[in-house]
Amino acid sequence: MNYRYIDIHSHTNFAAFEKDREEVIKRAREAGVALINVGTQKDTSQKAVEIAEQHESGVYAAVGLHPIHTAKSFYDEDELGEGGKDFTSRGEQFDYNYYKKLALHSKVVAIGECGLDFYRVENLKENQGDVFRKQIELANEVKKPLMLHIRQAYKEAYEILKNSAKVAGNVHFFAGTVEEAKPFLNMGFSFSFTGVITFTHDYDEVVRYLPLERIMSETDCPYVAPVPHRGKRNEPAYVVEVVKKIAEIRNEDFERVRAQLIKNAVQFFGLQRF
Repeated sequence: MNYRYIDIHSHTNFAAFEKDREEVIKRAREAGVALINVGTQKDTSQKAVEIAEQHESGVYAAVGLHPIHTAKSFYDEDELGEGGKDFTSRGEQFDYNYYKKLALHSKVVAIGECGLDFYRVENLKENQGDVFRKQIELANEVKKPLMLHIRQAYKEAYEILKNSAKVAGNVHFFAGTVEEAKPFLNMGFSFSFTGVITFTHDYDEVVRYLPLERIMSETDCPYVAPVPHRGKRNEPAYVVEVVKKIAEIRNEDFERVRAQLIKNAVQFFGLQRF
């Protein structure tokens, strides 16, 4: 299979895809899209690995504990399903050995999504930081890159990363400024963008500023579907629209951008059987 695109941050492992997951992955494959399903806690991380195992090529996994799940947190039925309320009522303690076992799987290409999120759970900064450091330690040990979730905490996350990360990181769904991007850029990190760039110009400046070699494409599905699918459940096949928009914003040749973005992902995640 010759994949022409990659959605480096997908959640077809979420409950939102329980009824038609294989059809969604089939549509991605038909569109030439490979994907990485990203875990947010134990169950979704395990599910990401299971889905990757079911596909010979083009489907990979990342495993980790999302910062909003380190304590009682925002409940999202699309993510955890109806039974998720039991999980969010107690939060999750990071089980290093559990995640290490998953992380050593050959189809697991990153640790995360992990990081800091001060938007919903600002009062739990210290706990988030402790869990983040443990996941950085795990990434260092297994020598796999970090899939970073950082929201309203770029400075704080950078301070933790610069003192402890020995591996590369991707700042998923980057929504910061050029100035907020610079420290991560100097660390050799990459940045990925979602369908949000198809319906707002808020990130045009940073998309133009970053070297193309440091940019990757994602959907973060089932959320933030790009134009012309806005308002619908997002899915990996729609990452094509994100790639088109990156090329348009940068005023660069589409084919050059497409080829470079997939090259970036293959090298960054060390993808095999691609």
